[in-house]
Amino acid sequence: MPSRLTRYVLTEIMKIFVVSLFTLTTMILFIGVGRELIRQGLGIVSVIKLLPYVLPISLQFAFPATALFAVCSVYGRMAADGEVSTVKASGISPVRLLYPAIIFAVLLSPAAVYVSDLAVSWGRPGVNRVVLTSIEDIAYRVLQSEHSYTSDHGFSIHVRDVQGKKLIHPTVTLQNKSRSNGPVKLTAREGELTLNPQTQTLVLKVVDSQVEAGGKFQSIVPGENEFPIALGAMSEKAPEDRSPSELPLHLVSTQTVYQDNATRATLGRLSAQIGFSILESRIESISGTEGLTINAQLENSRHRLNRLRIEPWRRWAWGFSCLGFVLVGAPLAMLAKTADHWTTFGVCFLPTLIIYYPLFIFGLEGAKDGNLPIYGVWIGNIVCFFIAGMLILKVRRH
Repeated sequence: MPSRLTRYVLTEIMKIFVVSLFTLTTMILFIGVGRELIRQGLGIVSVIKLLPYVLPISLQFAFPATALFAVCSVYGRMAADGEVSTVKASGISPVRLLYPAIIFAVLLSPAAVYVSDLAVSWGRPGVNRVVLTSIEDIAYRVLQSEHSYTSDHGFSIHVRDVQGKKLIHPTVTLQNKSRSNGPVKLTAREGELTLNPQTQTLVLKVVDSQVEAGGKFQSIVPGENEFPIALGAMSEKAPEDRSPSELPLHLVSTQTVYQDNATRATLGRLSAQIGFSILESRIESISGTEGLTINAQLENSRHRLNRLRIEPWRRWAWGFSCLGFVLVGAPLAMLAKTADHWTTFGVCFLPTLIIYYPLFIFGLEGAKDGNLPIYGVWIGNIVCFFIAGMLILKVRRH
């Protein structure tokens, strides 16, 4: 009987989980895609291309909530309908009813870690690629409606009119990397935008153009010419230039070794600089420009190394929040004894929300600052497991 009971409860959990996961993921998808639609001005074709990449990003947030909702619905209904009392009267401990939920959560948690990693390694870069390949259409669509387009990547375009693909009297402002020279301003009689995905540049073909730098007249360029606008900020960065939260797990370990070596090398440079300053009796140079620069590089390297060491712990802690939520929600729903899905979910989710997420953020920030060990990100999970243990004991007594 316990085996059949386990299969029955597990089937009920899976049915509600699949339906609620589909519903919540769809809602998050529409919100995520809608945000990009409004922010970037994407067209219908681009939105369709965006959907597969946004899916794992949506799933990583949907998994914990839908897992909790599924177990709350099943165990709340079973307790309200007297099924828990019937099982207990048959001589079976009500704790056995929790086995399917534990099996479900133990299998779901590694899947949540994988989906989170997939969102980082495939989802977010895919979103960036779709936006990159769509930037020409986005620019034309915005220019046709507003006659002005400002990119998040260092350039803006203003036109008098747009006739098909032809830009009438375009004015392009490029932010110069050297701030002392100021922005570069290009005006032309007419122009046309073309994306070059290989070089990741937006090519502006202009006729009879004039270029200014820093607000000063520079040159007049008659006839047809091409000016590339680099979109490097939208391309994929090298692993060592990416934030640890943007790296897939298989790169985190190699980047940790790389950053550790870089930190040691920077520390060696700082030690050498201090040593030579002392030998040459130039004590003031220790706190000079060179010393301060190397010290800042060392602090940045140590901070990145610490974040790289924390990242795997953070990913696994986030994934196994599914287990913590289920372990708390299932016995709490049995004790609440209500068949109303949303009431049960609210009773279980609100305390979890108030307890888990603040503790997770506290542990993460403490680990980043060095005030807590790197496994401090598991504080929220450990507290959930402790509360779950007390609730399970209470279910056993009742």
